[in-house]
Amino acid sequence: MNFWQFVLQNHTEVLELTGEHLWLVGVSTVLAVLIGIPLGILITRKPALNKPILGSANIIQTIPSLALFGFLLPAPWIGERADRLAILALTLYALLPLIRNTYTGIKGVDRSVVEAARGMGMTDGQLLWQVELPLALGVIIAGVRVATVISIGLATIAAAIGAGGLGEYIFRGLAMVNNSVILAGAIPAAILALLADVSLGWLEKRLSPR
Repeated sequence: MNFWQFVLQNHTEVLELTGEHLWLVGVSTVLAVLIGIPLGILITRKPALNKPILGSANIIQTIPSLALFGFLLPAPWIGERADRLAILALTLYALLPLIRNTYTGIKGVDRSVVEAARGMGMTDGQLLWQVELPLALGVIIAGVRVATVISIGLATIAAAIGAGGLGEYIFRGLAMVNNSVILAGAIPAAILALLADVSLGWLEKRLSPR
């Protein structure tokens, strides 16, 4: 049975696993945005926290994904359900590009623009929301783009702990030594990553200052 025959015969399950995959990626990316962007803003205001926060995010990136899932398994409440554990792990992996790009974007705003805004009497909050964030938005969206693509790829590993998603086919195909089953998980995941990259890349260009 070739890849297309397998997908046609199991299209309901393919769609179900794709939905699970999107759920894991969507929830973890939203959580990472809600945590990572404020942390990126924080380190632009508190430079002393720069190394600890970015260093911690860098360390998380160096931990192999399966090892991180294993470390989190004993955690109370989180380890009780595989989907919670997978979402937490994916959120942690997505933090670095969001923190770094938010910091880089805000720090990259032209200093003359910032000084002009201060000269107009803007408070720090007004400066952030009305000047720095709008001008840094393209760079921040680039961070969201990288984080989303990373999460789509790593979410396939979540199947190893029973969290579902397209990785189910990849691990099942490896156990069966069946390329068609492996491709039934790998190709839809690759398509999702490409669609996310293209759509967020378009949004990044639209929101970048001209």
